[in-house]
Amino acid sequence: MTKDLPQEDHPDDDAGLYVISVAAELSGLHPQTLRQYDRLGLVSPDRTVGRNRRYSLRDIASLRMVGRLVGEGINHAGIKRIIELESAVASMAMEVAKLRIEVDALLVENPPRGLATRKKSDVIIYKEDN
Repeated sequence: MTKDLPQEDHPDDDAGLYVISVAAELSGLHPQTLRQYDRLGLVSPDRTVGRNRRYSLRDIASLRMVGRLVGEGINHAGIKRIIELESAVASMAMEVAKLRIEVDALLVENPPRGLATRKKSDVIIYKEDN
């Protein structure tokens, strides 16, 4: 059986850990390209007190995606819009999941009643004789 390590031993995906040279190597992009993407707002790495960039694993994944989209011929404005839309979709998915949990809890507390049943009546078919 393995023990779970304390949370501080597992940095999250948003922790700015990597200097620009390492992030460039991990993303397959040139450091100057990373600086340009930062200026354009495509990726926003953390900053140290000395204003040096520190990239997270999430930033590196974003850099890879941006590089792939550039390779597919999408311009920087289009990429920025794609990033915004993907972020909005992720936010909405989180909201839907929260609402689903809330609805499920309400359904447990207040189970739906069955539909009212109607009394069946005889059906009379009228046929004219010619």
